This record gives sequence, structure tokens and C-alpha cells, in this order.
Amino acid sequence: MTENVTLSDAAAKRISQIVAADAGKQALRVSVEGGGCSGFSYKFDLADAQEDDDVVISNGDAKVLIDSMSLIYMAGSEIDFVDNLLGQSFQIKNPNAVASCGCGTSFSI
Repeated sequence: MTENVTLSDAAAKRISQIVAADAGKQALRVSVEGGGCSGFSYKFDLADAQEDDDVVISNGDAKVLIDSMSLIYMAGSEIDFVDNLLGQSFQIKNPNAVASCGCGTSFSI
């Protein structure tokens, strides 16, 4: 099931930088929560430990933790990091999302 979610090289590089700068943190945690302007929203946190129901997505030495419930909504997604004129952000390219909003973190299925 972990092969359903991928981590781009750009995201892996940025995650490695962020985790290295914060002592005690091991990975980026991505979760899906109810709410947001389109029904669901992504939440990004630094994690200091892996939970029992976490799935680990890795690319090089970068790790992303996704809980099993959130993984259902993220199947087939790519986690990317974008650095452009609008700013820097993690973006999730989710093929299951039928609508999303301008903020890029809210979606509906």
C-alpha cells in the first residue's frame, strides 16, 4: 500500500533540511482532517516518533509518516515541494480529489 503514495525528490530534499534543523524530529507527518473550504484539508507536522498505525513513505533519508485513516484519502498521491514566485509549500497531487481550493491544502472526494 505504501507504493500508492510517492515522495518527489524536491519534497525529500526539503524534508531532510527541515528535520535536520529541528533536533529530536525524525519525519514529516501528513494527515487528512475534516474541514477546510472544500471538505477535507491536509495537515503537516514534524514528528518525533512513529505511531503504530503509521505508514512510512521514504525517499533517500527523508521520511513521511501517514496514519492509516489518512492514507485511504491519499491513495495514488504524490507529495511534492514547490518553490516559485508565489512562495514555498508542500503540495499533494491527489488523483482522488474532484475539487480543491485556491489555498492548495483543501480538497473534496
